[in-house]
Amino acid sequence: MSMSRIVIFIIRKSDEGMGFVTGVAVGMALGVGLLHMAKRLKPVQSGNEKFEQRLRHKNGLSKGPKVVAIGGGTGLSTLLRGLKLYTSNITAVVTVADDGGSSGMLRQDLGILPPGDIRNCILALADVEPIMEQLLQYRFKEGSLKGQNLGNLLIAAMVDIADGFVNAIKEVSSVLAVTGRVLPVSLENVHLVAKLEDGTVIHGESRIPEEQVKKNSPIKEVSMDNPECRALPEVIEAIEDADVVVLGPGSLYTSIIPNLIVKEVAEAIRRSRAVKIYVCNVMTQPGETTGYSVVDHVKALIKHGGGNIIDVVLVNRSDFPDELLKKYRQEGASPVDCSDIHKLKEMGIEYVQADLSDFSSGLIRHHPQKLAYEIIKIAEAAVKN
Repeated sequence: MSMSRIVIFIIRKSDEGMGFVTGVAVGMALGVGLLHMAKRLKPVQSGNEKFEQRLRHKNGLSKGPKVVAIGGGTGLSTLLRGLKLYTSNITAVVTVADDGGSSGMLRQDLGILPPGDIRNCILALADVEPIMEQLLQYRFKEGSLKGQNLGNLLIAAMVDIADGFVNAIKEVSSVLAVTGRVLPVSLENVHLVAKLEDGTVIHGESRIPEEQVKKNSPIKEVSMDNPECRALPEVIEAIEDADVVVLGPGSLYTSIIPNLIVKEVAEAIRRSRAVKIYVCNVMTQPGETTGYSVVDHVKALIKHGGGNIIDVVLVNRSDFPDELLKKYRQEGASPVDCSDIHKLKEMGIEYVQADLSDFSSGLIRHHPQKLAYEIIKIAEAAVKN
């Protein structure tokens, strides 16, 4: 029996008659056990030729540009999977406003920051075997742990063991041989608040898209319930030291902008001498950006983060299968309108169009390698100039 099946079997047996908190404790204990097991096995790999090749490859990336990637959700982890092929000097800055799903449950029950986006970024930058990634992405389907993610439980346990959220991320990242580092934008317990054009106020990141669709009123602005939220000092240091700062891709109002409304972050980006790139989404997102053009995305970022936060906008230029577009349109999404892209230059912002998409899985997404390649090209051109 595989390790993942053994873990699931034990937890299912342990679930009988236990409450949620006890179930979480069992899951976290097993997760930490796996973590220590991985750590013990790590030295065995050092004599392996495949491992040595990876090590040489990593050392060769140490001279790559210093990239700070800011966002959350699947968009940020997609970008990181591509970037790690070009540089090891990566800092991923992740929003902490998530309050839904497994992350929301742990946030409410244990009082920790939401670990979900952090977990995805760690795995995107990790050098692990597929089975380990599958295990850490495993979501329980029944019992008192139903809906919980094993990787989230592992991070939650590590928060206590390592004496803090940042230390927990460092420990997990070390074991999983992460390229670069992953940082929460803040250590404060904050929640997102959205105001719609009709005056409706929505509290909570997970409720915003659903309520926006119900009200059928565009998002006017988003803010934090604590406007004086402080950024993690390491985040500001990384931005100040960066060669490239990348915003996106990802949900505009619930993944990217939540980082910019942490005032210190927006101020640091504006001060930074790095080239600042915004990766515009490929498709509009129901509940957030329905009907948005490229310029609409950029204006929303500037509205919340201030001027001088974007030097270059990276825009997708691809043709999609008609059947796939039909599927997205039925769900209220469509390709982001690029017809107004020329207006960016009037705003003092350059733009680059390239084939960045991947729809091999039946979904329209950014292609990690294509995206990273274009970002590195922009960075190299900026250095030469």
